[in-house]
Amino acid sequence: MATKEEPTSNPVNPGKPVDDPSKDIVPETAVVTKVTQKKIGHRRVDASTGQTTYKKTPSSALSGSIQLAISHTVAGLSSKPERDVLMQDFQVVETIVFPSEGSNLTPAHHFGEFTFRTYAPTAFRYFRDLFGIRPDDYMLSISRLPLRELSNPGASGSLFFVTHDDEFIIKTVQHKEAEFLQKLLPGYYMNLVQNPRTLLPKFYGLYNVQSGGKNIRMVVMNNLLPSVIKMHLKYDLKGSTYKRKASKHERAKKNPTYKDLDLLQDIPDGLTLEPDIHNALMKTMQRDCLVLQSFKIMDYSLLLAIHNLDEMEKEMAAKNKHAQNFKKGYRAAQSVMDSTMLRTKYSKDLDHWSGGIPAKNGKGERLLVFCGVIDILQCYKWKKKMEHTWKSMIADGDSVSVHRPSFYCERFQKFMGDHVFKKSVVKSQPKRQRDLLPNESPRPS
Repeated sequence: MATKEEPTSNPVNPGKPVDDPSKDIVPETAVVTKVTQKKIGHRRVDASTGQTTYKKTPSSALSGSIQLAISHTVAGLSSKPERDVLMQDFQVVETIVFPSEGSNLTPAHHFGEFTFRTYAPTAFRYFRDLFGIRPDDYMLSISRLPLRELSNPGASGSLFFVTHDDEFIIKTVQHKEAEFLQKLLPGYYMNLVQNPRTLLPKFYGLYNVQSGGKNIRMVVMNNLLPSVIKMHLKYDLKGSTYKRKASKHERAKKNPTYKDLDLLQDIPDGLTLEPDIHNALMKTMQRDCLVLQSFKIMDYSLLLAIHNLDEMEKEMAAKNKHAQNFKKGYRAAQSVMDSTMLRTKYSKDLDHWSGGIPAKNGKGERLLVFCGVIDILQCYKWKKKMEHTWKSMIADGDSVSVHRPSFYCERFQKFMGDHVFKKSVVKSQPKRQRDLLPNESPRPS
């Protein structure tokens, strides 16, 4: 005869019976754990889902809002007649609201209502026109296909988006950086008028997306590194040696960004350039540094990426690619090489070097070098002065990155000229016996 089993009391709620006590036992695998997030500044990455947010706004929603708003505002601006840029144009801020259901001025969308601000639209239209960017091309590049988010943006905590055609980078910036760029615009405009050939960032737009009480500011810039070309080495160079070495975490990445001390170790002989290319590059760099110094800007970097043509050929041969794929990749590399080898043209026009500068390393390997000055929105104010003072107490003050603009300018140029870019030596060939004129005689040895 079966005995009736008394129900067990519930340990969570005493007095209430439980049919199956095992249901109240939480297995180890079901223990609730806190979701970890990787946080750098306002940028967060959910470790479990890989979802990126910026100021708690999903990056996918932010990129969609950017594409919609920029294409809409640029289209509206293109309908207005072109005119000269006036000083008051740098202070203009145009604001438009994008409700989800749409309005008489804006289309419907699924990103949630947001407010979009465009800073100095007439001035930036002039900048884009100066760099040869038509309004239609600008809109298509940004809005035709989804933006690609960079997974390795660096230590700034910013979000980086790249357009589908590799033309533009969209970067989130802090409030102080956006404010400084606004103040910089009149001087930036004057510099471009006098010197359109520059290694400085090319700013194409400054915008602000306001959603959920959060302001997300961003700039649109030129993209220095085309994704279709493999970069074998990449460096962020400041001309400083204090703690300027890539960390173990950075080195473990698929495409690490190395620093000044790494370059001195990896490429001790520097990069050799043809004399006319070297002269044009260093002259432009000197002019750019003096411009930054005049605005009291420091802590900028030279982003340097190297594509090794000889190593690429070996890699492709080792992979046993069939002839069609090999030729396709080779032609792509060679087309860049051919365009940059027109030295008589590009020695006078650095703007065309966005395709790469031909160079060689100490081993004589053929290289394509991509470079440009980045991170110029750092002004030498009291916060940077305090940082320099503090670092100088524990290290050589002249070796730390943060320094007064005049010293930073000189040190930056000296490092690039002494350690990075070297001028090739053209060896004169002795005349052969048959090349001598009738009245010439060979020199005695």
